[in-house]
Amino acid sequence: MARPRTPLLDRERIAMTALQLVAEHGEFSVPQIARALGVQTASVYHHVDGRAGVVELVRERVCEGIAGETLELEPWDRALEAWARSYRAAFAAYPRVIPLLMTTPVRAPRVLAQYECAVGMLLAAGFTRGQVMPLLTALENLVLGSALDLAAPEAMWEPSPDTPLLADALTAVGPGRADAAFDLGLAAFLMYARTLRGEAEETA
Repeated sequence: MARPRTPLLDRERIAMTALQLVAEHGEFSVPQIARALGVQTASVYHHVDGRAGVVELVRERVCEGIAGETLELEPWDRALEAWARSYRAAFAAYPRVIPLLMTTPVRAPRVLAQYECAVGMLLAAGFTRGQVMPLLTALENLVLGSALDLAAPEAMWEPSPDTPLLADALTAVGPGRADAAFDLGLAAFLMYARTLRGEAEETA
């Protein structure tokens, strides 16, 4: 039998199939990927290092949507804001993958390289080594929480006659509640980060 011109299996197909399964079901298994691709489960393992390897392929695929070049912008707070917005947009496209990726260590080289750039940018801006990871973790929490919020219904509360203040507040915010909340959270984060940087400069 002649070999197919297009391989039945490669890392890109595995990643996209896993991502589709997560988007549809919130989870995946290697046997499910094999069935979807029409191959044996053992064949998938020839291309990835177990389930953890598939998770990292998914992480790399989603993070391809993050504009890493934004970290080269100046000044540092402009770079961080642009990176955060790009990060949010990338994960908002695949919200159901967030719980999966949040519970496994980051090993994907291209993703780690982007965090390396972020750390370097913050250190060059004057933040201390002890400040950098709490800042990045807090920003990641804000970004991923907001990406999940974008996938939620616009109306997350159903006021009753006993909650007129809530009903009025919801009416006042109008459409785009998730975007408004993210803008507020990001502005507050950056304001606090500027304060931290000022403290670091005073003690240097």
